[in-house]
Amino acid sequence: MAATSSDAAASHSRGLTLATLGIVILSFDSLLVRLAATDGWNVAFWRGAFMALVMGLFYCQRRRLATLNAHRGVSLVSAGLLAAISLLFVMAVMHTRVANVVVILSTAPLFAAIFTRLFLQERVAARTWVAIGLAMLGLVIVFAGSLTGDGLLGDLYALGAAMAVGANLTLLRRYPVLDRLPLIAGGGIITALIAWPMATPLALDTQSYAVLALMGLVQMPLATALINNATRYLPSAEVALFYLVEAILGTLWVWWLLGEEPPEATLYGGLLTLVTLLVNGWLGLRRSRSRRVAAASRAE
Repeated sequence: MAATSSDAAASHSRGLTLATLGIVILSFDSLLVRLAATDGWNVAFWRGAFMALVMGLFYCQRRRLATLNAHRGVSLVSAGLLAAISLLFVMAVMHTRVANVVVILSTAPLFAAIFTRLFLQERVAARTWVAIGLAMLGLVIVFAGSLTGDGLLGDLYALGAAMAVGANLTLLRRYPVLDRLPLIAGGGIITALIAWPMATPLALDTQSYAVLALMGLVQMPLATALINNATRYLPSAEVALFYLVEAILGTLWVWWLLGEEPPEATLYGGLLTLVTLLVNGWLGLRRSRSRRVAAASRAE
């Protein structure tokens, strides 16, 4: 029994380490988009192309494509949603403050809950509906801070990205057999193809190419691999909580290194949204753990 407890503790610790590293690396995404110093279409093109290259080389073997071939229509929709997420995220960062983007994106799990109820007919806990209401109030506060500036369009892009993330999470929940990593490569290809007509990918300076290569070849693939592997050792809900850390760090990097201070409305609305998501996630984890303990007791 002691050995089993020790193994479980080591597995949990490994999962926490992987998730923490993955989220910290992911949190530099917005900063790198800013440092690329080019328009959104160029960022989207090279980000998608580099991601497709890396994921394609490492993860798109015939064996891993089997589940996608068995559900081609669903796989295409999921890859399309991933492309929409990438495009909308880049455009959001280009048109509003990073703090607004990451706060709005952090509501994606709540959109997933709404879509799950609407399309999969799964029951959503009462506490989650309360969390949705409070998070939406937080979003109203964030949006209110953009009404007097030029960031409203970027906020809407970020909201679209959050909804696309929620839709894709719902789709993947409906089809858990789909291999996620080849889908990411497919999303990268679609992103690059959509951005190509509007981009000038061969007219950038050396710094832009260096930053885009760092983002597409190293940062995003490494973060994705670490976070996906963390789900082997931790429940998905627990891994999802780490995205709240990304929302905080993503804001801090841009604030600290580029001097982009979040508006007061974003700080208040973001605090309400993040605390709501954290409490809702913690209550969900506590409930699931209580159920596992009760099930183990009955089995004994």
